[in-house]
Amino acid sequence: MTTAASHALLAAEEVSSSSRTLTILVFIVMIAVTLGVTVWAGRQTKSAADFHSGGRGFTGMQNGFAIGSDYMSAASFLGIAGMIALFGYDGFLYSIGFLVAWLVALLLVAELLRNSGRFTMADVLSYRMQQRPVRTAAAVSTITVSIFYLLAQMVGAGAVVALLLGIQPGETYLGMDADTAKIVGIVVVGILMTLYVTFGGMKGTTWVQIIKAGMLMGGTIVLAALVMAIYGFDFGELMSDAANASGAGQSFLEPGLRYGVEVPGDALQTMWNKLDLISLGLALVLGTAGLPHILIRFYTVPDSKAARKSVNWGIGLIGSFYLMTLILGFGAAALVGKEAITAQDAAGNTAAPQLAREVGEHFGGEFFGSVMLAVIAAVAFAAILSTVAGLVIASSSSLAHDFYNSVVRKGRASEHEEIKVARLSAFGIGAASIILAIFAQSLNVAFLVGLAFAIAASANLPTLLLSLFWKRFNTRGAVAGIYGGLISAVGLVIFSPVFSGTEKALLPGIDIAWFPLSNPGLVSIPLGLLCAIVGTLSSGESNPRRFAELQVRALTGAGAEGAAKH
Repeated sequence: MTTAASHALLAAEEVSSSSRTLTILVFIVMIAVTLGVTVWAGRQTKSAADFHSGGRGFTGMQNGFAIGSDYMSAASFLGIAGMIALFGYDGFLYSIGFLVAWLVALLLVAELLRNSGRFTMADVLSYRMQQRPVRTAAAVSTITVSIFYLLAQMVGAGAVVALLLGIQPGETYLGMDADTAKIVGIVVVGILMTLYVTFGGMKGTTWVQIIKAGMLMGGTIVLAALVMAIYGFDFGELMSDAANASGAGQSFLEPGLRYGVEVPGDALQTMWNKLDLISLGLALVLGTAGLPHILIRFYTVPDSKAARKSVNWGIGLIGSFYLMTLILGFGAAALVGKEAITAQDAAGNTAAPQLAREVGEHFGGEFFGSVMLAVIAAVAFAAILSTVAGLVIASSSSLAHDFYNSVVRKGRASEHEEIKVARLSAFGIGAASIILAIFAQSLNVAFLVGLAFAIAASANLPTLLLSLFWKRFNTRGAVAGIYGGLISAVGLVIFSPVFSGTEKALLPGIDIAWFPLSNPGLVSIPLGLLCAIVGTLSSGESNPRRFAELQVRALTGAGAEGAAKH
């Protein structure tokens, strides 16, 4: 095997003109195909049900692929591979947390949610409560969670575009340096995701996600197989080589390199590090069942049986994929090297595409390396595009259905009017995401998604579960739970090392970081639940008849179509 230094030198070489042209061509073809699918689907979108839920015409398998596509995002393909490549064992914690989280979604949420609502999470939350305050709170929470998740995808897009163009730090292409190329990538993704949602609605978004899931699984299987072939399919040898190349030795294969770090002589900091690990784990495991773009996927199938089947397919795809991220991460550490990875992107977000180029050159020289880079980068970009489209459709649907129609228009908006507002909302959300992502480029995308999970687990999951299972739960409890969890999670992030006080923070020039944990879940999740309980007990409102109706709907599906109309 070559040394890490030689890998770094090789990775730093400028991509040839022909190689760059090939990667850009594959990228353009992928975008053209997905835009074509979006235009086709847009012609089939006639009603609000078509726009928000794809007409509920997708099978369990199709929706399972779409769920997997939503979940196997830039954070999975780029962020987790990068985290494993840089931090070994600790990087794999994200894969474990993301996968285990699906058990919560399957057992507690999927079937009950599908039976109880129509288009959004707020349909369930507001069913037995006052519509306007609960739907407003749900819309605010949906947009906030989606924005954080969108940041992760778009930061990943910027990193991939810089790599696609072969721009190393200090170099330029078409007058762009690496930082400018990343910003261009973010803007391109923002424009494309807006087009997908505006013209295709949920139908177009779902078909793009199904195509992307096939591309992602195929590309990952091929890349993982080629990495294992280099090592004679001996995973132990791959792990050993990765540990040696990492510079951390055996510590690379053990916990504590990134999370729960023991600090000699500083018991307090060691405790905070351990608690930060627990906080991250809680957010990852509980966050999935509160993610708006995942929850609305359960409305795209015709019945609860298909919803269960969707989750089963999703678990199968996601589980297989996350096992392969081990090979990608350790392969990148061994074959690309830490120096080359961080030289291209300090957060490690380009480890997987860099590995593809390295593996391709190992088997077929520079041309095959360029082909592998082009294919895997296109797959990564498809992953980003389909996920951001899912996030924007969740946010725009919530704004149009929950806020505009139910709050502003008091349920009197026509379907045409609601769809128009949803499309306009997509433009606004896209613009906000572009601006925020430009400032978040220094953060690992998996880490950003961890924050989104914490907010979802704090604001959405407690109120959703209490709505489904607690007869006493009422409007004040729902509103207090959503805002309490949301404000505590976002507030703690603002006063954490993520936002200020360190070189890699969003605002490195200031220091207001008095909260010691990087992930707020350990504090904000209990606070969200506590706010919901206290808010409920402080109000005399109660509606046992509507709760009984909701239980019937949740368990049987009877009357689900009209659940949000009452």
